[in-house]
Amino acid sequence: MWSTTDAPCRCAGWLLRAAKVFSPEATHCALLSQVQPLIPPGTSVTFLGDGEFDGIDLQEQLRQAHWHYVCRTASNILLSAGGDAFHVADLGPARGEVLALTPAWMTKKQYGPISIPAVWEQQYEQPIYLVTNMLDLDTALKSYRKRGHIETFFSDQKSRGFHIHKSHLSDPARLSRLLIAACLAYVWLVYLGVCALRDGWMQQLHRVHRCDLSLFRLGMRLLARCLKEYIPIPEGLIVPAILPAARIQTPNKKAA
Repeated sequence: MWSTTDAPCRCAGWLLRAAKVFSPEATHCALLSQVQPLIPPGTSVTFLGDGEFDGIDLQEQLRQAHWHYVCRTASNILLSAGGDAFHVADLGPARGEVLALTPAWMTKKQYGPISIPAVWEQQYEQPIYLVTNMLDLDTALKSYRKRGHIETFFSDQKSRGFHIHKSHLSDPARLSRLLIAACLAYVWLVYLGVCALRDGWMQQLHRVHRCDLSLFRLGMRLLARCLKEYIPIPEGLIVPAILPAARIQTPNKKAA
C-alpha cells in the first residue's frame, strides 16, 4: 500500500498459519478493515496489488474508503462496455503498446465503472492487464510501476535480506518481537534505498538503465558501501533519542 502523506508511518502485522495459497477475498477485506483505522483522515492512499486483489468486494471497500487502487487482473475476466460482453484478453494490445478501456464493468455482477489498462512492454513476453478506479490512467500506470520496488517485503525479510526464516522461532510472541525489530530496520533500509535513487548513488551501486532491486536491497548496498569506505550514512527518517545527561559523581578524596 502506497500513501502520499506527511503523517508518521505505522505498522500493522498479522500472523497466519496456512499453506502457500491465495487468500480468499474475505480475508483481504478483513485485513483492509484493520488497516483502514490506522490511516489518518484526509490521507491520499493508492492501493497496489497483484491479481489476487482484483475481487469486486475488495474494490468496493476501497472505493467506499475513497482510496485509489491499481491492481493486476486476469485475462479471462468478463468485461462489458458499450453494450458488448467480452474477456479482458480480447483487448489484445500489440507488443510495445499501451491501451485502456474506460468506462467498463467487470464480471457477471457488472461491477463498475472501472478502467482496464492493457500494457505490453517491449522487453516482456506477454501483456499485463490492470483494473483501476483512477481517472488519470497515466498516473495509474506510474503508480503501479512502484510495485516492483515496494512489494518485496517477504523476500527482503527472508532469503534476500534478514534471513529471519533461519531463526526457527515457533513461539508467536517471540516471532512478533523479532518482526518488530526487523520491520523497524526494514523501514530504515528502504529510506536508504530512496536516498540511493534521489541522491545520485545508482552508478556506484547498480546498473542505471534498468533496476531490478527493491528499495530495501538498494538501501543494503548503500549501507554496505558507506561502512566499507567510511562514507557518512545519509541522515534522516530516524531521529536519535535525546538521552538524559549522565550524572557523574566524583567522590571527594580524603586528605593524605
